[in-house]
Parts: sequence; structure tokens; C-alpha cells
Amino acid sequence: MDLPNDWIALLALVFVLGGKHGLDADHLATIDGLTRYNLRFAPARARWCGSLFSLGHGAIVMLIALGVGLASTQWQVPAWMEDLGTWISISFLTLLGILNLRAVLIAPAGDMVATIGIRAGLLRRLQATSHPLAIAAVGSLFALSFDTMSQAALFAVTATQHGGLAHTLALGVAFTVGMLLADGANGLWIARLLRRADHRARIASRVMGLMVAAISLSVAAFGLARWLHADISHWYEGKELAVGAAVIALLTGSFVAGNWLARTQRLAGMESTAP
Repeated sequence: MDLPNDWIALLALVFVLGGKHGLDADHLATIDGLTRYNLRFAPARARWCGSLFSLGHGAIVMLIALGVGLASTQWQVPAWMEDLGTWISISFLTLLGILNLRAVLIAPAGDMVATIGIRAGLLRRLQATSHPLAIAAVGSLFALSFDTMSQAALFAVTATQHGGLAHTLALGVAFTVGMLLADGANGLWIARLLRRADHRARIASRVMGLMVAAISLSVAAFGLARWLHADISHWYEGKELAVGAAVIALLTGSFVAGNWLARTQRLAGMESTAP
């Protein structure tokens, strides 16, 4: 990933990447599981599961960034790390896209569709917790992955070129705040849908599932195209901020579209049954 040289542009990009990271399918799926559990055993805390998860995740990101920042004078990110990260990302996104598309297609008509995540499935038992620190700890565990650690390391090395540890910390905060906004909003939205559990919620969850699948497959295809064709990779340089913002806008739009479609169908049903 080519990061901008301008400090303000770099901060803005890292903030948007944090928001985009917060909308990863694994985040969505885990927050869904935590929220479902807490609606049963700690209803007042359910809406805050996304925020607590994100705070734990962000704490590890900042620790990794600070650690790399301290060692950056003796260590540089290996060239092979970006290629390996690209292929891991492509593979995971393709699998996530297929799994979420399948979840929408096979879901019974009367059920809501839960977002599917790979790490969320592997760590499903950890979602049965209601203590704030335990929820944050689940988020911390999710940060111990290759993609998150390599991204934090890249931010740290880049930040040291602008000044030092203070800049590294600023980038960590920007990433965490962006992720916190996305995860927090997702937690609130899921809690609201689960409390409703009506026709509107079922339609909204399907729209969201389809959008997650479409974006996962599209980003995977674009990543493969960038790796295979230098012209596409060159075209992408300097457009990271716009692409990240577009992904966030599409997922946010799916929230709005799902609720609008559900509301439209509900009103149509009421009109058809009116005398």
C-alpha cells in the first residue's frame, strides 16, 4: 500500500481505513454474535458490544504500532510482507463473500440473516460473554492476525518518517477512532434489528448480507487485478482514500436501503389489507 506523504492526508486515509476495517465481515459477524448473547443475558449492554469490541481491538493495534515505532530504526517492513498480505486478503475476502452469499440464499424466509465471519466462526465460544472487559478482550484477540499486525506495522514505519512516536500514536488513534465509529454504529444497528425481529428486520439483514458478499468479492477481485496488472496498481496509487470511503459509503447505503425496502414493503402490505 502506497501511503501519502502529506501528514493530514495520511491521517485522513488511516481514519478511513479504520472505518473500512471496522466493517470487515469478521467484525460484523462477531459483533452480531456478542449482541445476540447480551440481548438475552445483559440487555442494557447489548448496544455497546460493537464499541467495546472495537476498543479492545484498537488497543492492540496501538501497542503493535508503538512497538514497531520504537524498533523502526533497526527494522523495516520486509518487501515480501505486502505480497503475502495481499494473497491472504484475497483468499479470505473470496471465502467470506461466498459464505455470506450462501447464508442469504439458504436462510429460511422467516429468519434474519447473520453475517458470516471466518475468525468469528473459529472463536464462536468467546462470543458468549457479557462483561465489558471480556468483550474488549475478544476484540483484542481479533487484532492478533497477520493483516491487522502488518497494517499497524506499516503505519508505524510511515509515521516515524514524519517525526516519531507521537506521530505513530496519532495514526493509531486515527485508525481506532474510525474503527470505533464503524463498529459502534454496527452494534447499535444490530441490537435494534434483533429487538424488532420483524419483517422489516429480516429484509434489512438480507440486504446487508448481500452487500457484504458483493463488496468482499469485489475487493478480492480488485486486489487480484492489482497484483496481476501493474497498470491497475499504478492507477490505484493516490486513490486509497477515495476507495476506502466508497466501501464505507456502500455499506452504509445498504443499511439505509435495507430499512427503506422493508418499510416500503410493510406499507404496501398494510395498504393491501386495508378495507
